[in-house]
Amino acid sequence: MTDPLFPPPSDKKELESSTAFTPRFDKDGLITAIVTDYDSGELLMVAHMNDEALAKTIATGSSYFWSRSRQELWHKGATSGTRQNVHEIRTDCDQDAIWLKVTVAGAGATCHTGMKACFYRTVELKDGKTRLVRDRIDPLFDSSDIYGNKT
Repeated sequence: MTDPLFPPPSDKKELESSTAFTPRFDKDGLITAIVTDYDSGELLMVAHMNDEALAKTIATGSSYFWSRSRQELWHKGATSGTRQNVHEIRTDCDQDAIWLKVTVAGAGATCHTGMKACFYRTVELKDGKTRLVRDRIDPLFDSSDIYGNKT
């Protein structure tokens, strides 16, 4: 079935060169969404969108995603108050990824853990073993105050 909001491209040239927005969702109906801070360019999070989440994001200027774990539409910040105001939406050359440039309202944390960004740990190899090293930054809020034990 063809999605009336996002019709498929007629060919590769249209996909890569035309002004037609024809996002390519995967077999599960999802497209990867990369989210960065509008001012600093810092990578905040990576999530997924279905066609409804993408359409709502475009229509409202606020980010929506598809929660794969909960199997439901998710308005980022609806619970925490840290909504993402979308300033720009980009897509890659073959339109199978979305890039949102946002400012974050509220406490300014994007991650459900209370951290500014979801990427707050570095993978290191030491003595032949990999481990995670946490950035030396404190969370902007206590996630248990907002989400209880659901995180």
